[in-house]
Amino acid sequence: MTAPHVIVHAGFHKTGTTSLQDFMSRNRRILQPDCQYFGKMDFLAAGAHARIYAQRPFRWRLWRFRRSLRRFLQTVEPSRQIVLSRETFTGGMPGHKTIGGRRIQNYQRSARALLPVIASEARRRFGPDTRVTFFLTTRDKEDWIKSIHGHLLRSIKLPEDFQTFRAGFADLLSPEQEAAQLAEYLPDPVITAALEHARTRPEGPAAPLLDLLEISARKRARMKPGPKSNVGPKVDLRNTYLQLNRTSLSGARLKAAKEAALKEQTNGK
Repeated sequence: MTAPHVIVHAGFHKTGTTSLQDFMSRNRRILQPDCQYFGKMDFLAAGAHARIYAQRPFRWRLWRFRRSLRRFLQTVEPSRQIVLSRETFTGGMPGHKTIGGRRIQNYQRSARALLPVIASEARRRFGPDTRVTFFLTTRDKEDWIKSIHGHLLRSIKLPEDFQTFRAGFADLLSPEQEAAQLAEYLPDPVITAALEHARTRPEGPAAPLLDLLEISARKRARMKPGPKSNVGPKVDLRNTYLQLNRTSLSGARLKAAKEAALKEQTNGK
């Protein structure tokens, strides 16, 4: 058997990653034997350790990520093509804070540590001739940072409106620029796919990955469409989240209030 081709879909956050992962998971059986697909639910430990390393970049955290990824890869049988998809493999979402209280501005520091670990562990498991390709989904910069802001309004107690939040990223790199800098650093190839170009295709954000895997039109015709996943909150709901984040509510009470607001908007459609 020839050496496997390991394709690492490592981000970026809010570039259609969840829709891509849902589509691939839903069609996992059809994809075989062309490839084995593994998504976020298949290696929860490794994904979590990658995210934690980005926020707490200690060497022992990177070692813990390596160990958990190695344990997972031991369960994977060699095959011609293997896809590993987890957006935290490039680190933490910009806007989150590190242990020192600083806001994550880009992926460069964490990705330059995490991605080589993935490549080395893939070759350790499947052999030194294993081909590794990093596949990164991208998005228009301003749409992307707006989506990140909406996500953080929902997921953490972010008290900043978009204008204030955006002002904290004066030197913001676009996902395409992030990928270009990583391509210059990494010895393995980096391939990008823009969300805007994939939206109109039948498979949505998964389409460029299927192209890379050379999945036949016959197989694609059999694939089930995935739901449009992890859609950002509408303007009214963003405003509600913002106002809730500015109250004294916290923890479970804040989460419950946000869930109630989401339910109210959903039922009001």
